[in-house]
Amino acid sequence: MKTYKDLIVWQKSILLAQEIYSLTEKFPKEEIFGLTSQMRRSAVSIPSNIAEGKMRGSAAEFKRFLSIAFASGAELETQILISKKLPKTEKLNYNVSDSLLEEVMKMLNKLTA
Repeated sequence: MKTYKDLIVWQKSILLAQEIYSLTEKFPKEEIFGLTSQMRRSAVSIPSNIAEGKMRGSAAEFKRFLSIAFASGAELETQILISKKLPKTEKLNYNVSDSLLEEVMKMLNKLTA
């Protein structure tokens, strides 16, 4: 049996979570309980739901948890868009996070179709 760790989408989402942690380390300290915390939770939720769904054992449960991971990705996408518009975070480099998120979202979309 393949484990969730063998899934490319899980591996990429782990990289995405790491990137979001690195990116949000550059956010102003007053955002630690706001946008920083929200973005980190959303990013961590993606691979967490992929893993949980895979370990549930049924295809239906796996698909349900992939949908939850996809929704967390949409939440993260929204939070990134907001942070790009804020004066203190707009000039940060979002290229890696944008690219990884786009890749993960495409994979999740394909897996849930």
